[in-house]
Amino acid sequence: MTELRSLNATSPWNWSAEENWSRVLDDLDVPPEGSVSVRILVCAVYALVCVTGLAGNLLVFVLMTTRMSRRKPSSVNLLVFNLAVTDFQFVLTLPFWAAETALDFSWPFGDAMCKIVLSVTVVNMYASVFFLTAMGVTRYLAVTSALQRGPRRWGCAVRWVVAALWVCALLAALPTVIFSAVRSVSGERLCLLSFPAGPLWLALHHLQKVLVAFLIPMLVLTVCYLLLLRSLRLRSRQRRRSSTVTRSVTIVVLSFFICWMPNQAITFWGVLEKLHLVRLDKTYYFVHTYVHPLSVCLAYTNSCLNPLLYCLLRPDFREKIRELFWRRLSPPPGTGGADLGGRAAVPLNNENSQLSGSTARSHADAPQRLSRL
Repeated sequence: MTELRSLNATSPWNWSAEENWSRVLDDLDVPPEGSVSVRILVCAVYALVCVTGLAGNLLVFVLMTTRMSRRKPSSVNLLVFNLAVTDFQFVLTLPFWAAETALDFSWPFGDAMCKIVLSVTVVNMYASVFFLTAMGVTRYLAVTSALQRGPRRWGCAVRWVVAALWVCALLAALPTVIFSAVRSVSGERLCLLSFPAGPLWLALHHLQKVLVAFLIPMLVLTVCYLLLLRSLRLRSRQRRRSSTVTRSVTIVVLSFFICWMPNQAITFWGVLEKLHLVRLDKTYYFVHTYVHPLSVCLAYTNSCLNPLLYCLLRPDFREKIRELFWRRLSPPPGTGGADLGGRAAVPLNNENSQLSGSTARSHADAPQRLSRL
């Protein structure tokens, strides 16, 4: 039954207790070779993504709390902070899935933890995608408002938008919250989605994931960023800024597409099979057993890329990171201003205050506000 557990448990969003898989897989006569190697690779990727995601999102927390303590948070920054919260909670579930994968998909943590971990995973998956989409819309509104020198009245409503997005994520994950449970399948205790109506409900659940967590957000992001680039290119004075935004927008959209497209494509293939629109064969089994776990790992890496994309690509955040690490590495007071190599350390008082003052004055002009987006 290794094949059954692998096929039904390769992803938190692809689990069910359909025991007729045993008969189907026996008919296919497929070998289980390679499943151990896949599990080892998946565990290693989970560990790497967990460590990297925790470090990256903790850095976002430090940067964002520093900025929020000094000034009223902007709409984009508030969404970045909530995106970091979702990604942080998302990667916290990885140790549980790594342990389950190492145990050949047998769940060792009990019924309550199965429901909690699976629900937290799916809620934060939806929330992460929703906040990414909201940031695309907000960035478009912010840039067009700055170019038109108009008031940004929509900014005061961003807290309500954040609350609404969390509610939408909870509603989208409600089937997981209700139907996730530990079930005994061929003597093994598996953490899975156990729908009462069988494959049809599972197919609808996966179709919802493809539409709500990928196709619709991808369409909204693409439209917003195309409109954003069009607005910038219509203004000759913003050509350099248009080139910068074009590069960052391309990275953002491509990273989201590359990370999630393989997993969503395989999920949609599973929907077609459950609706009996495609037949189950060795190719389907191979993809869902060996390729699908790797697509889940790729989807998880998006939680590591988000802090890099939405912080390190922004000049003000790069400046803040340099300031933070320079403060850690600079010599303590009383050392004469010399570093270990005998070179004079750069003063951090008057010169930096003048720079920050000039930066603040430059941001007062509407077109220059684009550098903070």
